[in-house]
Amino acid sequence: MPEKYGPQEKAALMVLMLEGGAVLNRDLTNQHKIRISPPGRDKLNADGLLRTWSEKRRLVHQITEEGIAWCLKDLSEGEPPARSGPWARAQNEVLKRCVRYLLGQGVRLADVLNPADLESVIRAAYLALSVKPQDWVRLARLRPELNGAERDEVDGVLLEMFKAGEVHLVPESNRKALSEADHAAAIRIGSEDKHLMAIEES
Repeated sequence: MPEKYGPQEKAALMVLMLEGGAVLNRDLTNQHKIRISPPGRDKLNADGLLRTWSEKRRLVHQITEEGIAWCLKDLSEGEPPARSGPWARAQNEVLKRCVRYLLGQGVRLADVLNPADLESVIRAAYLALSVKPQDWVRLARLRPELNGAERDEVDGVLLEMFKAGEVHLVPESNRKALSEADHAAAIRIGSEDKHLMAIEES
């Protein structure tokens, strides 16, 4: 590989590709035991493989399209660590051949590795943007974090969640506070535009 990253950075990219959405830094640590150092994080961001931002003192990470491409290249061409034993090297070779075959068949590997449905992506994005449970989040902030999902698909999932009582959708009471982005991102239910959402705690 032309770029060399440490095991933690590489592991973070792979997990973020599998998650398919925004992930809290604390979840990388608590759930996956991955700790990205500030220099490693900065390098991934500078190289365009990762996007990191802060939400109310919480770091949030999301892999970019370039990051996904890097992961796929590493899966199909990368080598195991230098001190790997024969079993790890054999596994690596099997993985590379499988990935190369799938790519040769025109399979979009990111979809195979990340079969998460759109509702899961919406929930992950909401979690990253919210400050506390059942917090109100603007749809104008949520929509850009949904991995390019089509608006009609997002609206359909939000409506299903709304009907099931899993999400609350309300209009912004202060109409003067609405931006053009808020108007564009609103979802219309009945005769009213809804600009804010909150997800019920599971």
